[in-house]
Amino acid sequence: MTIHIKRVYEAPAKGDGYRVLVDRLWPRGLRKDEAKVDVWLKEVAPSADLRRWFGHAPEKWPEFRRRYFHELETHEAEIKELRRHARSGRLTLLFAAKDEANNNAAALKDYLEKR
Repeated sequence: MTIHIKRVYEAPAKGDGYRVLVDRLWPRGLRKDEAKVDVWLKEVAPSADLRRWFGHAPEKWPEFRRRYFHELETHEAEIKELRRHARSGRLTLLFAAKDEANNNAAALKDYLEKR
């Protein structure tokens, strides 16, 4: 399974494979034609309440992951689709957050790889 994460603001590359935006909100200042997103799966993004609670506070990261993984359990069809793309080629999960280590795409990547 090949899964990568990348900020959606970075230039698309041929090696990205299937590009999936996994944020609930469309990234600020980015036109849809510039993003080169194959699909926007806002359904697998953290809920609005969880996103607001987390606020990208590093000290909340472990608890955010736990709560987010719990939310992901209700999106079985979307998770299966993401795994299918990861197995058949390269899957790149796109995110807008500035923190490249502690964001929902990084957590989703771990979830897809470990479950």
